[in-house]
Amino acid sequence: MSEEVKLHGVWASPFSYRVIWALKLKGIAYEYVEEDLSNKSALLLHYNPVHKQIPVLVHAGKPICESMIIIEYIEEMWPDTPLLPTDHYKRAIARFWIKFADDKALSVLRRTLYTTGEELEKAIKECLEILEIVEEHGLEDKKYFNGEKIGMVDIAFGSILYWLGVNEEVLGVKLLEPHKFPRLHKWFHSFQEVPVIKENLPNRDNVISFLKGRRETLEASST
Repeated sequence: MSEEVKLHGVWASPFSYRVIWALKLKGIAYEYVEEDLSNKSALLLHYNPVHKQIPVLVHAGKPICESMIIIEYIEEMWPDTPLLPTDHYKRAIARFWIKFADDKALSVLRRTLYTTGEELEKAIKECLEILEIVEEHGLEDKKYFNGEKIGMVDIAFGSILYWLGVNEEVLGVKLLEPHKFPRLHKWFHSFQEVPVIKENLPNRDNVISFLKGRRETLEASST
């Protein structure tokens, strides 16, 4: 495929990094376009007129929106280095966990980022419950969710846990404790050590500073 590939994203967005990781794992050359969501570009509004959000992948002039839909497209368009199992049953299970990540884990992550007081306490409790579910039923002593190779489910959960870990530091709480979640902790360590992931993570201090700023604004508005 020689058609031009561009990715419109934001440096602090877990959704942008999902797509970056998939492109890098597949060895796909692309141009990255940084967006400012406080001053959205005409191109972003043109490519995603419905949600007006990132990430947007543009392939041969055609835009695709929503991070996991983009990755499904990448998987189908560039089938080498597959990110989903070839077995139909295992592929269905992978899609189940991707949906769980986005429907359950992601919504709780957002609430830990953007709530205070009792709502934050509820979000933290729910976050621990979700981690318990994934610990018990998701990995089953496998190195990665797909088995021995990193795949789409790892990308979905990896983006969530990286930003959760940063938010732990901002909030001053610890959620993914090794003694409570040994499988998840081991998996996440392995995930972050994959060269493509390790070399394509945002600067942690910058993300911490960014989230602290968001929380300060949130706390000031709620007083």
